[in-house]
Amino acid sequence: MVASALRTRAGVARGGVWLWPVQWRWSNFGDGLSSFPFWRYLGNSLLSTLIPVVAVVVSSSLVGFAFARIRARGSGLLFAIVLSTLLLPQEVTIVPQFILFKNLHMINTLYPIILPTFFGGAFFIFLFRQFYLGMPESLTDAALMDGAGWFRIWFSIYLPLSRPVIIATGLLQFMGYWNNFFQPVIYLSTDRWKTLPLALAGFQSVHGTDIPLLMATALVITLPCVLIFFLAQRHIIDGISFTGSK
Repeated sequence: MVASALRTRAGVARGGVWLWPVQWRWSNFGDGLSSFPFWRYLGNSLLSTLIPVVAVVVSSSLVGFAFARIRARGSGLLFAIVLSTLLLPQEVTIVPQFILFKNLHMINTLYPIILPTFFGGAFFIFLFRQFYLGMPESLTDAALMDGAGWFRIWFSIYLPLSRPVIIATGLLQFMGYWNNFFQPVIYLSTDRWKTLPLALAGFQSVHGTDIPLLMATALVITLPCVLIFFLAQRHIIDGISFTGSK
């Protein structure tokens, strides 16, 4: 990707494998980013990524705490139903969701991308539940004896102690929604709310693809995910390994 981003179109079409760029054409980055409204698309991507990150962390943590600590009849069956939604591909539910958001007049906005995350994600609910099960139940008993309610116990005790799984959930959600292409291409047809993955798709056409500009823009868009992953990979491992309290 780096080598192709610094070449000309003729250099990319050259036969053989050439990992080292010959031309060093740095102007590809400026030309690629100026070929579409970069700052507007960047703002839309940040808006459709950061809000879902916060929403899915809060909602999944709350539901995971309920499954882990509140004893209720049928909670095990309900948790199994939540996990079973992981078996449903997104393509199966996209048609009824599209009809729903169309009837709500939310097509060509970011609402169809953002709103579903306020109901949590099955995988992240599973992560939080397993993490909370590894924490001492005496924390809950002590708080109940002091008169705290379930919401207060979650917010004041469990949520501050769940930093590893919060970071892991936030990073995985960020990378998933930063690179999200399927939902924006379904719900967004106007230029006002398009995101960066849709900008990358604009470089490809039936008349040919400008590979150097595509690779240069893709490199810029990929950098945030790469940097965040390498800076926080230890937290991702800690969060998914279900470690409890110290």
